[in-house]
Amino acid sequence: MNEFASLISHRDANWYAIQKDIKVDDREYLERTAAITDLSDQLASFNDTASIIKQLDLVISVDTSVAHLAGAMGKPVWILLPFHPDFRWLRETTESPWYPSARLYRQTKDGDWTDVLAAVARDLNAP
Repeated sequence: MNEFASLISHRDANWYAIQKDIKVDDREYLERTAAITDLSDQLASFNDTASIIKQLDLVISVDTSVAHLAGAMGKPVWILLPFHPDFRWLRETTESPWYPSARLYRQTKDGDWTDVLAAVARDLNAP
């Protein structure tokens, strides 16, 4: 989650963590970061997650159930993909045939999120 820190400083927005299971290191980061509101304790079911997503302008996520739920709901979702993504994300495209509201951001080097996060930051700041 520390990798997302660069995004938070780029835009005047409200940020919410809506991932149900959060790793210990990530939870510690969230506790230290006032800019992100952790909603994980409010997520007992996908209905709860969907209710929160419904209220958001945009979901930014790696390939998780949250990304799929947002896409299935038609909510704008930017999905950050690893260098070797699951086959369903196809190759060399920024769009998803399954989720028209999704925009795909792909790693250009295995394990390196720098380019992905720079592209997301650029797009967040676009007029």
